Amino acid sequence: MSNSQNHTLNTSFKLDRSLFRKLSLFPFFAFIGLGADSVSSSCYGPSEFFLALIDYPHLSLLVAALAILTIWVVSTSYCQIIDLFPHGGGGYVVASKLLSPTCGLISGSALLVDYILTITVSVASGVDALFSLLPHEHQIWNFSTKILLLMLITGINLRGVKESIFPWIPVFALFALTHIAAFLWAFLNHSHEFTFITNGLFIDIDRAHSSLGALGMLLLLLRSYSVGAGTYTGIEAVSNGINLLHEPKTHNARITMLYMSIALAVTVTGLVVCYILYEVAPAPGLTLNGVLMHKISIEMDDSFGPFFCGLTLFSEAALLMMAAQSGFLGGPRVLANMAADRWMPSKFSNLSDRFVMNHGILLMGIAALLLMLYTKGDVAIIVILYSLSVFITFTLSQLGMCVHWAKERAVHRAWLKGLLINSVGFFLVFFILISLCIVKFEEGA
Repeated sequence: MSNSQNHTLNTSFKLDRSLFRKLSLFPFFAFIGLGADSVSSSCYGPSEFFLALIDYPHLSLLVAALAILTIWVVSTSYCQIIDLFPHGGGGYVVASKLLSPTCGLISGSALLVDYILTITVSVASGVDALFSLLPHEHQIWNFSTKILLLMLITGINLRGVKESIFPWIPVFALFALTHIAAFLWAFLNHSHEFTFITNGLFIDIDRAHSSLGALGMLLLLLRSYSVGAGTYTGIEAVSNGINLLHEPKTHNARITMLYMSIALAVTVTGLVVCYILYEVAPAPGLTLNGVLMHKISIEMDDSFGPFFCGLTLFSEAALLMMAAQSGFLGGPRVLANMAADRWMPSKFSNLSDRFVMNHGILLMGIAALLLMLYTKGDVAIIVILYSLSVFITFTLSQLGMCVHWAKERAVHRAWLKGLLINSVGFFLVFFILISLCIVKFEEGA
């Protein structure tokens, strides 16, 4: 390589680092870069558990409440991981240091698959949201569009971090504004129906109890809770990429986690209530959110309604594309951590090397492309694989933290509180993992 080429690469890398230092001063930018994966999961997670209760739609309120509890528990437990491992690494480092190197290998491998599937499911879901705006006959172009966009996003990331994060800020703002507006419109125009929602919950409980029995109703709720596991994906991104943040890293990471958990909880709650208010049901060629937004747009002015629907679904599609950034940002960092422990080729450990970073991005992009081809872009199949890899890492992380607090009980005052939070977190994520394996076994789990 010539001296001029070396100078160009060094200058570009310095500019990348300079810009990133400016952006990383604010947890809000970390929220956009790392939290989009978590918030975007609301585009497919809540719809999965709502569809599992389509015959008793009001029961989804109970699952939504359990989902909010899960978001809080997992987020809180990951804040403890951030405090214990302020240099990042997330689930891989937790399992390696607190359990065993073998557990670390399993967790790291699951994390790599997780990030690859983050890219795959985000692109696939984003294109599905985009095609919800088009007539059904255009679905023949759905899969080819997913392939082309995946290749395009990989190419953008190969150019550098600054090109792949900064332009997404208005996209994130658009998603937030359109969805808040949709929720406010639905709540204000259907405020008189909230009493019926409460009554409907008791009616659906009675109906489910009469037809399924107490045990059957409980199993139905637990099944819905487990198949909606995609709702919680992405929560671990901050602990994995904490070294992307500016000092004080731990403080900024905690604020970022708070932003993520609040945004996800509000979005999940708003969507589920709107599903019930508008009696949303599956429709060919439309996502469930697409059906909802079309119904909301019908109530609006004839000229503004279609525009608002299009803008909202476009923001979902764009945010999902943006969520793929978590895979491209986090994947190479997991490779670097595993390479330092000789689980991967040692050259991947030098993450500051632009050449190595690009190879990591290229590896993630090719793997995501192969998974897209294998699953034919079917989000339902991708989410099964995605949720399993995520909850393997979640489970090992929570178990490792439980072991840590048990060992620290003699020297750490807050050991009991920490143990309680991580024990509850372990129970929830392990239950979801086992339930997914059982419920989705025939579908490929």
